[in-house]
Amino acid sequence: MPAPAKGPRLGGGPAHERLMLNNLAAALFEHKRITTTVTKAKRLRPVAERLITFAKRGDLASRRRVQAAISARTATNKGIIHELFTEIAPQLAERDGGYTRITKIGNRKGDNAPMAVIELVLEPVSAKQAVVREAEGAAQRAAAPKAEPAVQAEAPEAPVEETAAEETAPEAEATEAPAEETAAEAPAEAAAEETPADEAEGDDAK
Repeated sequence: MPAPAKGPRLGGGPAHERLMLNNLAAALFEHKRITTTVTKAKRLRPVAERLITFAKRGDLASRRRVQAAISARTATNKGIIHELFTEIAPQLAERDGGYTRITKIGNRKGDNAPMAVIELVLEPVSAKQAVVREAEGAAQRAAAPKAEPAVQAEAPEAPVEETAAEETAPEAEATEAPAEETAAEAPAEAAAEETPADEAEGDDAK
């Protein structure tokens, strides 16, 4: 049987080792921290961080890779996978690595095995960046409701008034101009009609 690449093998064979580490990873994603031996914690870290990297991608192929590692046959595992993609991965989106933390807690009673706590690092990358982001978000939320109504109230009024004034002016000029022309043409036509009649009366008098 070939020797494992990193440390002694856990369990009876390679398949048993993979199942054990995948089950530990599922428990870690469900409870956010678990207590196990130092050896298992060190072997679990790369497995869990690799699954988190797939979850950060968020595409269908990555989800299938995670489902292949964490069996999705039970409702509990389906819920763990959903939580990994929707809650844990967004919290670790700004972190490039180091998603887990191992803390030694002493030896176990009975067999004196060294124990450790492995947990997810869900805190922000730095406290200063978290404070700055919260301040920026609060400023944006405070400024957004005040700016939007002013823009919505002022924007429709200006174009409507200008277009109304521009449209009514040509119509008024168009209606007034023919009236003046007809008023000026009416006396001229009346004078033209009266002159032949007057000339005819003058001829009869002669």
